[in-house]
Amino acid sequence: MLVWLSSLLQQYFHSFDVFHYITLRSILAALTSFVVSLFCGPSVIARLRRYKVGQHVRDDGPQSHLSKAGTPTMGGLLILIAMSIGILLWGDLSNRYLWLVLLMTLGYGIIGGVDDYRKLVLKNSKGLSARWKYFWQSVLALVAAFYLFYTSTTPAETQLIMPFFKHIDINMGWFFVPFVYFVIVGTSNAVNLTDGLDGLAILPTVLVAAALGIFAYLTGNSLFAKYLIIPYIPGVGEVAVVCSALVGAGLGFLWFNTYPAQVFMGDIGSLALGAALGVIAVVVRQELVLFVMGGIFVAETVSVILQVGSYKLTRKRIFRMAPLHHHFELKGWAEPKVIVRFWIITFVLVLLGLATLKLR
Repeated sequence: MLVWLSSLLQQYFHSFDVFHYITLRSILAALTSFVVSLFCGPSVIARLRRYKVGQHVRDDGPQSHLSKAGTPTMGGLLILIAMSIGILLWGDLSNRYLWLVLLMTLGYGIIGGVDDYRKLVLKNSKGLSARWKYFWQSVLALVAAFYLFYTSTTPAETQLIMPFFKHIDINMGWFFVPFVYFVIVGTSNAVNLTDGLDGLAILPTVLVAAALGIFAYLTGNSLFAKYLIIPYIPGVGEVAVVCSALVGAGLGFLWFNTYPAQVFMGDIGSLALGAALGVIAVVVRQELVLFVMGGIFVAETVSVILQVGSYKLTRKRIFRMAPLHHHFELKGWAEPKVIVRFWIITFVLVLLGLATLKLR
């Protein structure tokens, strides 16, 4: 919105031209979302407490979690509000990629919000049934996939880009649609599975989003893209503003979500943020790099798949409890140790992902 306003004022005051720079608007979007998140956090938490939107804790999990019962949940609403404000204020609202990421994020947030509302407010232990949750996730992911496929104008927009290789780009054709579908739905559910400890999911999400913002800026700049031998996609640089807003909102939420958490994000936050990362990775053509940088999300998901598969086939469990972070807790690791070590691993993986920009 402020980009449009600065365009009007630019003819009278040339200094307003500075607001057309993606770098400046990305910084301002991050700061805006961070301040909004910090400012609105206490009131959002207070309202959640008032309406008794509290966490239900399984009694078969780590005993240290029993004290978390009743902690306000659905705090992801705070992230979505702060992120949306940052994007709408500092983003170029004529950019289609910006709207795609924002609408997909909010769409998945609605799915998670309905699930949370049914579980926590209506006291329906099933929430939104897995079948319907997966159905609506699939609908939104397929809409995004078909939209990107039919609006693509260059071959690079539907190619599979191989990290660490200069000229190995795979033309996916129609396979692009199911591929995008699995990236979005898979990432959304992977972040959802990871969100089990105080701050465990949000900081890795912030780190990965920040790295994807760098990819978005470089991919949308023809000079940088040519120099780094990555696909140049016109307009995708604006996604850097979206990533920055996510980073700011996420850090603001972490202020309240860090151990011991005052609020949990719930499915309204985890499903939305996971979808955001998936869509962003798709539009910047770095799905495989997302797989590397989001290694913690991948490990958490794989641990659940292995645990369920092993139990069904052999009636034996591989891990003491899945997802993976609970396994380490039951081995005796303190919750803060699990969280911080997962953060460190994510930081290293993000650096490895960024290294693909040059090591090609």
